[in-house]
Amino acid sequence: MPVQIPDDSDFSSFKDQCLSLDGWTSRYSKGGVTVWCREEESRTVQRLKMRIVCKDVSAETLYDVLHDTSYRKKWDSNMIETYDIGRLTANADVGYYSWKCPSPLKNRDFVTMRSWLPLGSDYLIINYSVKHPQHPPKKDYVRAVSLQTGYLIQPNGAGCSTLYYLTQMDPRGSLPMWVVNRVSQFVAPKAMRKIYKASLKYPDWKRKHDPGYKPWTFPEQNQLPCVSLQDLSLQRADSLENIDESGLSEDRMHNSEDEET
Repeated sequence: MPVQIPDDSDFSSFKDQCLSLDGWTSRYSKGGVTVWCREEESRTVQRLKMRIVCKDVSAETLYDVLHDTSYRKKWDSNMIETYDIGRLTANADVGYYSWKCPSPLKNRDFVTMRSWLPLGSDYLIINYSVKHPQHPPKKDYVRAVSLQTGYLIQPNGAGCSTLYYLTQMDPRGSLPMWVVNRVSQFVAPKAMRKIYKASLKYPDWKRKHDPGYKPWTFPEQNQLPCVSLQDLSLQRADSLENIDESGLSEDRMHNSEDEET
C-alpha cells in the first residue's frame, strides 16, 4: 500500500480517539496521570492511551517540546538515538528513533513518517511506521511498528494544558503479560510526568538555545533534504523478524530509575 500524508480528516479522527473512552479500560489514575488500555484482535499489538494535566505549561510550549529533538536529548533518558531523515511537506517528515528497553528485553527502534497540525486551539502530532531504503532494520535492534501513534495537546485554562498520548504499536516480540502490565502501571505514567517536568523547564532552556529556530512552526527554516513519497512504503509487521520474549522472567527485569512511579 502507498504511503499517504494524513489530511484534516485523519487528524480529526485521531483527536476523537484521544477523547473517547468507548472500549477503553482504565489501568492507572494517580497524580494527574491516567492510563487506559484497549484489547486488540492481535495479541502482539498493544494499544495504550494516556492523559496528563499540565499546570503552568501552555499548549504551545508542550507542542514545541515534543518537536524539539535537540531538547529531547536533555530529558528523554530512554532514548538511544533520534534524528530527522528528511522532509516531505511543510508539516510532514521522516525520522528515526531508538529507545532502551529494560533488561533483559532487546532494544527497539522505529522509522516513522510524522505529521503535525494546529487545529483551532489544539495541536496534534501523529506518526506511523514506514520503510526507507537507506534505513533498514539494524542488527542489534528489534524494528518495532507504529500502526498509529501521536499526541493531542489542548489548552486548559490560563497558561495550562492537557496532553494526550495514544499509541497502537507492534513491538515485534511475543511479550509476556507482565511486561504489558508494567508498561501501563509504571513506565507510561513515568514518561508522561517526564514530559511535563521537561516542559516546565523548556522556556528558559530555549531562550539560551537558538530561541527563534522552530521549523515545525516556520517551515522556511527547515533545511532537511527532501524525501519523495515514492521512496517510502508502509512498514508491515509480517516483513520483520519476530522474536519470542514470552519466556522472560520478571525476576530478571532490571529495575531502572525510569520504571519507578
